[in-house]
Amino acid sequence: MKPAKLQASRPAAGSRSAVEARRRRTLFKTGALQSAILNSANFSSIATDDKGVIQLFNVGAEQMLGYAAADVVNRITPADFSDPQEIVLRAQALSAEFGLAIAPGFETLVFKASRGIEDIYELTYLCKNGSRLPAVVSVTALRDAQNAIIGFLLIGTDNTARKRVEAEQARLDRALRETNVELQQAKITADNANQAKSNFLSSMSHELRSPLNAILGFAQLLDSGSPAPTPAQKDSVDQILHAGWYLLELINEILDLALIESGKLSLSLESLSLADMLSECQAMVEPQIRKSGIRVSFTAPECPFFVKADRTRVKQIFVNLLSNAIKYNRVGGTVEISCSARPGDRIRVSFQDTGEGLSAAKLAGLFQPFNRLGQEAGVEEGTGIGLVVCKQLVELMGGRIGVDSVVGVGSLFWVELDATLGADVANGVALPLILAGNAVEHGATMRTVLCVEDNPANLMLVSRLVARRPDIHLLTAKDGRRGIEVARAAMPEVILMDINLPGISGLTALAILAGDPTTSHIPVIALSANAMPRDIEKGLQAGFFRYLTKPIKVSEFMDTLDLALEAAQLRANGADNLATSP
Repeated sequence: MKPAKLQASRPAAGSRSAVEARRRRTLFKTGALQSAILNSANFSSIATDDKGVIQLFNVGAEQMLGYAAADVVNRITPADFSDPQEIVLRAQALSAEFGLAIAPGFETLVFKASRGIEDIYELTYLCKNGSRLPAVVSVTALRDAQNAIIGFLLIGTDNTARKRVEAEQARLDRALRETNVELQQAKITADNANQAKSNFLSSMSHELRSPLNAILGFAQLLDSGSPAPTPAQKDSVDQILHAGWYLLELINEILDLALIESGKLSLSLESLSLADMLSECQAMVEPQIRKSGIRVSFTAPECPFFVKADRTRVKQIFVNLLSNAIKYNRVGGTVEISCSARPGDRIRVSFQDTGEGLSAAKLAGLFQPFNRLGQEAGVEEGTGIGLVVCKQLVELMGGRIGVDSVVGVGSLFWVELDATLGADVANGVALPLILAGNAVEHGATMRTVLCVEDNPANLMLVSRLVARRPDIHLLTAKDGRRGIEVARAAMPEVILMDINLPGISGLTALAILAGDPTTSHIPVIALSANAMPRDIEKGLQAGFFRYLTKPIKVSEFMDTLDLALEAAQLRANGADNLATSP
């Protein structure tokens, strides 16, 4: 039996040998891992005793800092090769955070770790060769079996690449800030330049229109005066009027183009009836139609068409295209205007002429400034600016403009604008006033009109025009304050007001009159050389009954004066009815 027991115990000894072998292999693997960690060149491992004296300085620490392990082990603490200024700053920060007086030194590096607080911070190491190495350091307290601190482990990684990226980012941020400052300054400069340009354009418009007003106004007086001018005088007056109106057209086009390019053009979009608009435009070019002998026809659409656009600018575009279709037509030719619906909720207005047509080469440069429809050798006047202005105005309103042409057949110019529903009754457009049934008949009563104007030539022109109406008595004033005094004393039915007046402006005078109950009912017509769109809009918003720009057209002036007199009569009748009502 005993031998059997001895045989049974032998496998147990073999089993212990197997366990021991596995243990040794595990220790060997663990040792290999520890050795690999200690010898890693990718990070520094620095272990100290509880006093901070270095006990372990791995290969990574040697390569990163340039010190050999023998140079530092049992000799110094990590604080000795750390940036002293950073240590001072860290000590101050920790003192403030924990409410303790922490002295700069090794304690600063391990203060949180010694209290069981995870601590990772940035630090600059001072290398043996004098260079500086930014590092990210993780600190861990090393404890024995009784949880007492026996040392500290500081693991550091090279932070140079990150610092380089941060420095580059800071440089880029600084450059971006500087660029933004420069851009902001450039924007301010550009805005100031645009404002100066806008003010210059407004000033030039006024300065150019004022003398033109006198030239064209008195020429119209001569042309329509009594006795009628002789044939020779008539020819001279016609030349003055022709050249004057052409010069005004040129001034308007140049100012419009400059205004658009400066971004200062404002548009007021509303619902417009194309039939009404085209009828107005045809009436405006009626003298040109009669003189040319060109037959103009409008093909009425099956249903009314309305577009959303700026009334003044659409009229300007249509008149330009219609005038060109007449001007560049052949003798006895025709112009056909039509409207049609297009995809994308647009309406196309077409102007078909029977002129000579344009080649592909001429069409390519058609909408360039100073290109006169390819009529370089023609006798017709023009600068070619009009089409450029038309194109930019159409595009500002969200539309399109184009042309199709066949040499020897004619040209078709078209404009497409966004369609809309019906007329917009809330668009603020003033409608002609109609006299009530009990209105005073024309000429039965003397009416009083006050003209506030400081320019002698313009004042004389108005005087001559009003002199043709025996039922109107004209009062005058040469500045705004005097005009207010005369208005309060004489209570005229209508006031004609210049904008640029000595002392106070026409806008200020209008505000004073509107704020006075005794004069607030009087229609005030602006009669000004301030003809930029923003000037007109500003004047109408201020409360002028109408805004006429110089040079004035005699027929437009007289029609507007009649409307204002009618409005004054209506207001007077309304006040009388209120006064007599129970």
